[in-house]
Amino acid sequence: MEFIYQPYIDPEFESLIERIYPPRVCIDNDACEDCTLVKVDSANKHGILLEMVQVLTDLDLVISKSYISSDGGWFMDVFHVTDQLGNKLTDESLLLYIQQALCPSRREKISREIQTHVGREVIPRDVSTEHTALEMAGIDRPGLMSEMSAVLLELGCNVTSAVAWTHNTRAACIIYVEDGFKGGPITDPIRLAHVEDLLENVVEAHDGKRERRSVRLTGPTPSQTHTERRLHQLMHADGDYERCCGCDGLGGEHKMGCDGTHVTVESCKEKGYSVVYVRSRDRPKLLFDTVCALTDLQYVVFHAVVASKGSMADQEYFIRQKDGCTLDTESERHRLTQCLIAAIERRVSHGMRLEICTQNRMGLLSDITRVLRENGLSISRVELETRGDTAVGSFYVKDVSGHDVNPNIVEAVKREIGGSVLAVRKSPKWAPQASSSRTGQNTKGGIEDRPKFSLGSLLWSQLERLSGNFGHII
Repeated sequence: MEFIYQPYIDPEFESLIERIYPPRVCIDNDACEDCTLVKVDSANKHGILLEMVQVLTDLDLVISKSYISSDGGWFMDVFHVTDQLGNKLTDESLLLYIQQALCPSRREKISREIQTHVGREVIPRDVSTEHTALEMAGIDRPGLMSEMSAVLLELGCNVTSAVAWTHNTRAACIIYVEDGFKGGPITDPIRLAHVEDLLENVVEAHDGKRERRSVRLTGPTPSQTHTERRLHQLMHADGDYERCCGCDGLGGEHKMGCDGTHVTVESCKEKGYSVVYVRSRDRPKLLFDTVCALTDLQYVVFHAVVASKGSMADQEYFIRQKDGCTLDTESERHRLTQCLIAAIERRVSHGMRLEICTQNRMGLLSDITRVLRENGLSISRVELETRGDTAVGSFYVKDVSGHDVNPNIVEAVKREIGGSVLAVRKSPKWAPQASSSRTGQNTKGGIEDRPKFSLGSLLWSQLERLSGNFGHII
């Protein structure tokens, strides 16, 4: 293992530098015809890239390209972003929100008025400080979510939001609940332990005592972790990455038409980096999922280039471990490859999507999941949240027997819960609009060559050109 020695920086000095030189954020709508540039220049610290990406993805913005450099004590990043329809960002309230949210010192001072003008109250998807959080990870099986939500209803727990993923026969979910009778979080330790024991019995009933699983119920906590980041951590701890493998490339290259996830880890000894190259189908939040995995695995991104073209996305990262070491053993490279593939594929949705909008009430999640179970459907992914008196969410469902989902299920769900239920046969393939500024693809003999990014020509030229364009802080 090769060590790269770095000078020790006292944490107090590091925070002092951040206070003296707060992040500079410049939003440029003139440099590119088809996107808005968000440029960030700040003192560097571990995890800052994930923080920046998290702010943009929580606003449901699309990042089509990014240039990242954080070698030394400074961090500079350029994001090419659009809204979900591929348009530039022109709303002044949204631009002001982004500028304030990307600065940690200003984040807490964002007024509700600005959030309202953005079009909705922007609430970061953090572990709630107002509700009790249920975290579960274990074997995926039909009816699991239905049984868990039924237990919560029986014990007087009202579900305020829920997120669940399934991947490689494993499942993980985070469900936020409140006291169904008095409102507010459940803080009684005896009641929390009772609910947790009954939920543990539900998960254990089919898994068996030897199967790996976890069920945890915790009250409000002042420490906040992004909900989707926490889901990644739960599924990683549950070992869903152990069966992951990429597509069968030839010599690190892609066959023509291949849209599988491909990861390679190489060594760049002359620069002292390990180079991670990722090619996969493009989709929303792809950059967040990749950076989240690298950060939680204690890797530091020093330079990166991210670009999308058509339905595919290319990402290249120059990294070291947090202790300064590079990845020199095959086992290290193999584990990182598996973890990145898992992080990318967890959010990929399969089956028919049911979009639900109805009046919020206690037991709603139990009613929806029960109807789906009674119709022979299994749930592959859930996103449910409450907005005042309204509950909105998406349920991705599959027929447990492998047949197509019966379209009559929509009417069954609508009869049970009321409101609006919309079925989408297939998840739309994410294909951002092509841009002349995005990387091209070359083909040769039926093999799709991997795009070759060059730090010297591409990354540095972009960063040097853009670094002089930072406007005044507002």
